[in-house]
Amino acid sequence: MARKNDSRDPLEELRALLLELNLTTVANRLSELLAQAEGTHPAYSDFLLQLLQAEREARWERRIRRRLRWSKLGAEISLGAFDWAARPQLSPQVVKELLTCRFIEEHRNVILVGRPSLGKTSVARALGHAACRRGLSVYSGTLADVLETLHASRADGTYRKAFRRVTQPDLLLLDDCGFDTAIGREAANELFRLVCARHRQRSTIVVTNLPFRQWGEFLPSPAQAVAIVDRLVDQATILRFSGKPWRQPRDISGAPLDGE
Repeated sequence: MARKNDSRDPLEELRALLLELNLTTVANRLSELLAQAEGTHPAYSDFLLQLLQAEREARWERRIRRRLRWSKLGAEISLGAFDWAARPQLSPQVVKELLTCRFIEEHRNVILVGRPSLGKTSVARALGHAACRRGLSVYSGTLADVLETLHASRADGTYRKAFRRVTQPDLLLLDDCGFDTAIGREAANELFRLVCARHRQRSTIVVTNLPFRQWGEFLPSPAQAVAIVDRLVDQATILRFSGKPWRQPRDISGAPLDGE
């Protein structure tokens, strides 16, 4: 009996099998990778290694993109053009050491304090992006937004989920702490709960324009302010920003105003 011609395409079968095994990058790049191998004639083991390395690298990049998107950090920031000379008392070596993210492995906090428009948020976001690039989970938001989200979640029954979202990331970035002149007792209680949950368990970056001795002015209870600050500064690295603001107007027209 004559045998049937086998019309199956082995490449298509291989591609289907790769997709079934969830090796999507190798499946999509199979023709390209085979063409490269035809030109270089690698050993079978080397070729298999190249395939698996391509899959691993693609998965890592997808993971980083997910981390960046979930973090809400916004566009990536580099400190390559940061004017360290304008912040002479801020050590670039200390900041570069923080960019290694060892402070996150050690579950320590970083506090950035100084008047507005001195580059605090830029440095904080750069640290957040560095953490994402290392595959760490990061969540960023202003203190007001985080507390408002927690408050709203109590009304719709999603509080546990909302609380985990800000307590479980490897790094939490709280911006504009102290920007609001005062927060209510309920919000202050949420902040205390959040800080206690992360204390020595996860790392937090705090960006504030108020020295800690003034936190009693916007928190309703001075004792509560002391308890919150005590946990935030425990084993923390504090970066003090001074100097002239770097946001400047392009043009000024008219006579100076009283008190300007």
